[in-house]
Amino acid sequence: MNNTGFVCARPKGERTQLEIRAVAQRNDLPEEPGQDIAAPSAGADASAGADMRAAPRFTLLIRAAKLIVDGGEFLCILRDASATGVKIRLFTPIPDHQTLAIELGNGDRHAARLVWTTGDHAGLQFLQEIDVQRLIDERDGAYPRRQVRLRLMLDAVLHSGGESVHVQFHDISQQGACIECEKWLMVHELVRLDTGVMPSIYAKVRWRNHPRYGLVFEQTFKLDELARISAPLQLSQALAEAARRKGQPD
Repeated sequence: MNNTGFVCARPKGERTQLEIRAVAQRNDLPEEPGQDIAAPSAGADASAGADMRAAPRFTLLIRAAKLIVDGGEFLCILRDASATGVKIRLFTPIPDHQTLAIELGNGDRHAARLVWTTGDHAGLQFLQEIDVQRLIDERDGAYPRRQVRLRLMLDAVLHSGGESVHVQFHDISQQGACIECEKWLMVHELVRLDTGVMPSIYAKVRWRNHPRYGLVFEQTFKLDELARISAPLQLSQALAEAARRKGQPD
């Protein structure tokens, strides 16, 4: 494990003792006591649930990912995973939705459906079987081993060179963000951002493609800290979108 808390890459074919024991369990997405959503009904759903529990399960240690809810993005943590499903830790309740997907830091996205929820955990079934080793490793994909970036529309005030200007966040991660700013900024320039929903952020400009700029934070966020800050914003946007859809005529 590296200093970010993520599972480190290992030579191909090598497994930890934890994974060997997990495979021996051969039990995916166990039924949770007191689950908030009923177990699958008889028929196809029950068969799918049986297939999920029969698949080898790997225990993942704090693997960050995004839960995509009708296009809205929420940070989550992958725990137990197999080719057919995954158990995740949530930082906010899952709103009413039409589609769900899990997106990894490397850009891989897997469509899924909600099977159960219990407290701050949920079980998802993938709509198609996945390559578990690829999920664990994340060295492949469009953005190998990149930290999860959360798409977030958030207004802020940027302070630079004695001036204060309004900017907008486009995405954010534990280490940095992409913003849109009408003021020209210099690469390596130190700026301060005030959002009203999180402490003041000090960051340096890493790249620019005016009016978009990439920032690197002077002090990184912890995963759960960033999740709890962003969750209310994302949830309110998701609820507004769900209400808008319900108000549309069929």
